[in-house]
Parts: sequence; structure tokens; C-alpha cells
Amino acid sequence: MTLTMPTAAVEGIQLIVTPFRPDAVIGTMGLSTLLQLVPSPKTEEDKRALKYAPGALRRHAELRALVQRMLKTTQKGRNVTSYASYIASGVNGEYGSGWSTPPITLWLDGQPGTVGDELIPGSGICAITMIAGTSVVAVDGETQVAAWHELSDNPERFGITYERLSTVRVPFELYFGLSVADARQIFYDRNVEGVPVAKNLAMSMDQRDIGTRLAHRVAGAAKVEHDGKIVPFAKLMQTRKRQLTKTDPELITLSALRVLVITALHGRSGLTLSSTTLHESGLPEGVTAEQAERRLLDLLPELLTRLHPHFAARGAVSAPAVLAGIGIVVHQATGWASSGRQLSQDELIELLDSVRWEREARYWDGVAASANAQGTLNFGGGAKDSGGRVADALLHPDTEHGRKIRGW
Repeated sequence: MTLTMPTAAVEGIQLIVTPFRPDAVIGTMGLSTLLQLVPSPKTEEDKRALKYAPGALRRHAELRALVQRMLKTTQKGRNVTSYASYIASGVNGEYGSGWSTPPITLWLDGQPGTVGDELIPGSGICAITMIAGTSVVAVDGETQVAAWHELSDNPERFGITYERLSTVRVPFELYFGLSVADARQIFYDRNVEGVPVAKNLAMSMDQRDIGTRLAHRVAGAAKVEHDGKIVPFAKLMQTRKRQLTKTDPELITLSALRVLVITALHGRSGLTLSSTTLHESGLPEGVTAEQAERRLLDLLPELLTRLHPHFAARGAVSAPAVLAGIGIVVHQATGWASSGRQLSQDELIELLDSVRWEREARYWDGVAASANAQGTLNFGGGAKDSGGRVADALLHPDTEHGRKIRGW
């Protein structure tokens, strides 16, 4: 007896997709599908593991190396664990709807096994089949792929369960039928052609950073008379640039006000925290977010209101180094400073009221800035370099720098 063999049938992973050009589609897939299609980049960079890996994985690693950079010894690799933690928190609902991961850009070395008919006439939506063993490489979003593998390999480490991960849908775009050269070009375009978001603008959007959040609250709470109108100080804050020009109508940048907030929270140790994300877990020991917000909203809006004329006059007060020094002084009036002289709010105001805030070399050269031969000041040293020196001059009027900034 002779059995009739089945006609050729393509077996593999089926994806529901929508084409957006003849050689590219978009869609979503379950996490388990992603992990089957795209192996762990960390595994593919482990030479000892690859030595005993199946041939398909070794061939995939060779192809990946043609279009991707290494994870090891790069910032990309160091970001994997923190990215996995972020994703786990998002999937667990800790961020509500305020979190996101970008679609992963995949490249299939070859063609899909089959492309089905439209599932909804006129929509373009169809099913494609990925033949088992074909090589699919993440040409963009590989750090995310590595993070998903870490989550799947050890969910308990990140406080998540397999059950939650099983509900995840991962958005993707898939290119196929492209040469290695084309895939490399996509990698280049995605990583180079795009204009990076300015750090100040990105920071202004980060509502989980307590420094940014408090800076917005403080600026909104301070009311000042500007050009004949009473306006919130927030109206005078530049959130999109790190530096002001002479023609800018704003009087302070968000990043500079955030330096004031961070040093007010932490004192001198805040100088090293001004360029990092600060979560509530990073508040001073024993201080809750509610306590910090309440106290800083007591101190800083009044301070900004009193100093507004000097901001409006483009004085030295708007320089990040000077604001850092002021923040360190404010810290001594918060009630949670662990060292140094404790200040009352009146004593704080008295120390600051005696300062000459004009942007002139005779007051600020050698303290917060350096002057050239013509006496023009350069505040380029920044908060970390000069903030502590400014704080000492503000706190100690009888010192050389203390007398200098007061014109004594």
C-alpha cells in the first residue's frame, strides 16, 4: 500500500500584520512569540554558550553581528537590566497609562513562508507565516529585546509573574527581502538620522522625577509682578533649552530651577545629583515626598518672588552655580539638614537680601564665575564646580568671598 503524501504546507509562526510598503509590515505579537523569533542577544555574545548551541542559533548570531553592535562593555548593555525593571513596573501597573516602549524593528533574512489573503477586504490586514528556523534580527530596539529575555528568564527578580508576562503584546515592524546592506542602513538611519531630544525638554516631561515635579510646582506657586501683570513664575521659565540667550523672554531655565530644588532637598550632596533622575526613594533619609513638597513650597516660592527683580535684570542669580549655592543655603532652613548651622526662614532671607546680585566681576569673579581682561563674566563652570563656593560665600558673610558678593 502506498500512502499519499500531503501537499506542501508551510509550518511556522503565524503573525497578523498590516503592510505599509511592499517589503514591510507592522503588527503586535505575544511575548512568547517574540522570544522564539529573536534569540537573546546576551546568549549570542556568549562564546562558550554558542559553542554548544544549535546550528540555527549560531547562524543567527553570525547574521546579527553584521547589523548590530555588541551589548558587552557598552552603555547599551548596561541599560538592559534597568530597562527590564522599567518594563516590569509598567506591566505591573505601577505607572498607570504613563509608560511606553517603542515598536521593535525586525529584519527577516529572506521572505515569509506564506502571505495570506486580506482578512478584512480593503484593510490590508493579513496573516504571514514565519518558517521555523529563519533568522529574524532586531535592527532597532535590541535593548528592549534583551530586557524582555531577562524578564522571561528571571521574572521573580523584577517582581513580575509568568502569568502577567503571558498577557503582553509587543508592537513591531518587520522588514523582509532586504539585503544585509539595506538592513545595516536601517540600523544607521534609526540611530543617527533622528534628532535626539534635548535633555532639558526630556527632563521637563519626566513626571516621575521628583526634582522636575517640584520645580514645576514651585514655579507655579510663586507669583510675581512682571511687565505690569501678576503672573506665575512658571510663565517666565524656559523648559525647552538648557541655556538662555539675551533675546529670550524667559528669566530662568527648568534645569537651573531644578538645581535649586535638588540642592534645597539634599544640600551639598545635591550637587552630584543635579544631572541624574531623582525618584522618591532618593529623598533624604526620613523625609517623605509630602514633607519635602510642603516645606519647599513654604520656602522657595517666596524666595523666587523676592529675587524676581534680579532675575528680570538678568543678574547673577539665574546662573545654575548661583542657584545651586542658594539651594544649599535653603537646605539649612528645611529642618532636615543633618549638619551645619540650622537657619530660620528670616535668617535665610537676611543672608540673601545682603547680596549684590548684579552680574559684575567685582562681586562674582572667582566665586561663581571667571572674568576676562575686559571684565566680562563667564559662569560656564556650572553648579558642580562652583555651587559649594557660592554656598560658603552666602552662609559666611565675614569671609573673603562672603564680603565680596556683598560689596563690602
